[in-house]
Amino acid sequence: MTRLPVPADLSATLGCDAVGVPARYGFRILSRLPAKGCVYADADWWWWLVPAGSEHELTWPLPACYAPGAVIPDRRPRLIHHPDGDSPYTPPIPLYLLICQLTGTAPAWGVPPPVSSAL
Repeated sequence: MTRLPVPADLSATLGCDAVGVPARYGFRILSRLPAKGCVYADADWWWWLVPAGSEHELTWPLPACYAPGAVIPDRRPRLIHHPDGDSPYTPPIPLYLLICQLTGTAPAWGVPPPVSSAL
């Protein structure tokens, strides 16, 4: 297993997870996202750094792979996109919606627990 590194000039104060997709989706996702964080790639997979917990109440569609802690199979990806700002993260919701669109999957949002009122 390999942990994707956060470049030294960026701050990952929210922790890091990663979302991977087969390489056939890589360029399409990268070109359509309005904001991009660190992106890593090898011949078979592309990985986006997202804030830790970005899987909360989301079901990432197959063939996407969610990697807590940004720990991925040992594939030796290299950094192919460094963000312009000081954050390593790709916003997870636009990434999620784009992956859903490209895979033909309807977004699956978790149902929040009921809120009880004291009224």
